Formats: sequence, structure tokens, C-alpha cells
Amino acid sequence: MSQDVIFPPSDLYSDEPTVETELHLEQIMLLIKCLKWLWKDKTDFYAAGNLTIYYSPNQKKSEDFRGPDFFVVLGTERRLDRKSWVVWGEGGKYPDVIVEILSPSTAKVDRGQKKQIYQDIFRTPDYFWFDPETLELQGFRLMEGQYQAIEPTNRGWLWSDLLGLFLGIYQQQLRYFNREGELIPTPAEVAKQERQEKVLAWQQIEQLKSRLRELGADLEGI
Repeated sequence: MSQDVIFPPSDLYSDEPTVETELHLEQIMLLIKCLKWLWKDKTDFYAAGNLTIYYSPNQKKSEDFRGPDFFVVLGTERRLDRKSWVVWGEGGKYPDVIVEILSPSTAKVDRGQKKQIYQDIFRTPDYFWFDPETLELQGFRLMEGQYQAIEPTNRGWLWSDLLGLFLGIYQQQLRYFNREGELIPTPAEVAKQERQEKVLAWQQIEQLKSRLRELGADLEGI
């Protein structure tokens, strides 16, 4: 009788160090929050930050792993119970978009070794890096197996085919913009805008009532 096949585990815990500064943490969370709000009705993507990607060809936790600051995988389940991204447990899927947040201690690796891995092994179509201190923003698109620099717009924005969005700098942070150039808001910014619109609408109604009273209209009961 043949022995049962034993598959390697795919529920591995992430093994990433904490982010270096609060500035880096805020930037990572901003990218996650805005995209999840924009795609709140979508169920076929996964976006995460500072999470280990295990990609060993031998399917071992102890070899071949990286932790991008922010990444998006398309065409997958939108689940919250993942402890990491284990390629052999996710149908061989790698990230479609990666963003690294540069720091003095990681910039050399992000520009060199990681870029090479994302190009040659991950085959990630869109790769970006952003320095929150110097505001350096670079983007690359995989073309015929090689990363080619993405040409910025006259605003300095970079287009991502996979996200269908521009990445650009707004108030010294990396943000998303739609094709029409509109800023993709955070949930907090959406709530603030809605409050402002309600206040404005109330003010307009009160002004209209005041004008009608001046004209002698009876507004009692309104």
C-alpha cells in the first residue's frame, strides 16, 4: 500500500522585523487603507504590508523568503486569516505590485538585491520604491523579463497598469490617484468630506429659509 503524501505547511507565520520609524508605518498603513477603501466591493485581491513572502522552491520556511513593505496580489481570496504569504500554498501566485519604503539601512538592498529578486523570481509586473525622507519615487514595469523605468507624468506621478491608478506624492506622502487625477481618499478623509457636505447643505437650507422669511413666507412647521 502506498504511503500518504505529506505536504509542507502553508500556514507559516510572518517573520518580519518591526518597521523602522512611525513615518514608515504610517506610509504602509496609508497604502493599505486607501486601496482597501477603494476596492471595498472587490473580493479577489489581497493587500498587505511588512508581511513575509515564502517562496522556496523546496517549500521550506528556512530558505528563500522576503518581506515587502507593501504588496498586492490580484485574482486571489480576500482573507484576513493569513499569517504570511506562502507561494506554494497560494497556487504559485506572487505579488502583482510591490512598493518598498526606503530607509538608510534598506535603500541599497531595495534598489539592488530585492529589485533583482522581484524581476527574476517573483516576476512582479509593477515595482515601486519611495523614500519618505527625500521623497524619491521610482517605478518599474516588467517588459520582456526586464524592469524598465516607468515614465513619470508632468506631475511626477507613476502609472500602475495592475492597479489602474497613479502613484504620486501628496503632502509628502505616497498616495493613489485615479485616471482623472483625483486623489483616492482614506476612510477618515471620506468621513470628513461627508460631514463638511452636510454642514454646507444645512447652511444653504438655513440661508434659503432666512430669505423666504424676508419675503414674507410662512415657514412654520417646516
